[in-house]
Amino acid sequence: MFAEITEGKIPIKLWLDDIEESALAQAKNLAMHPFAVHHVALMPDAHEGYGMPIGGVLATKEVVIPNAVGVDIGCGMCAVQTNLDDLPQEVNKKILKIIRERIPLGFNHHKIAQDQQFMPQLEISSDMPVVKKEYSSALKQVGTLGGGNHFLEIQKGSDGKVWIMIHSGSRNIGLQVAKHYNENI
Repeated sequence: MFAEITEGKIPIKLWLDDIEESALAQAKNLAMHPFAVHHVALMPDAHEGYGMPIGGVLATKEVVIPNAVGVDIGCGMCAVQTNLDDLPQEVNKKILKIIRERIPLGFNHHKIAQDQQFMPQLEISSDMPVVKKEYSSALKQVGTLGGGNHFLEIQKGSDGKVWIMIHSGSRNIGLQVAKHYNENI
């Protein structure tokens, strides 16, 4: 479903059937922001956030709004089409069982640090305090999924192909970046 609200400075475009009143109020407030441009977009998973609906997108001109960036900086979404037209349920269950055994979810992490080759290649400097503080934890979190609304699933698409869909979390570093900039700047 698609709907559009045009009562603010910029429109709000909604790609969902139902939204919490508090999340809609946040979107309406953002639609009046002096630096907001084009439109506010609300995705199907939109819900109340910290001044900005989680599952919402806001474009701005000449400013960055930390709460619009949110606490899940680095959260990722990926859909990969396979070459399969079918996946028997018993095979799907076996694959998902292996995934659950190998990919930590929620607050779980790898027991040992993963190889640094899986981390972004960068020199950590003093102007990167959050990265410096969280790097060793991140080594145990790379390749994990996250909690809340994060998932990995195998599904059949409307194109008749089997797809793998992943929504991964920022594994705490997004929250730490948001806290740092909300509290220190």
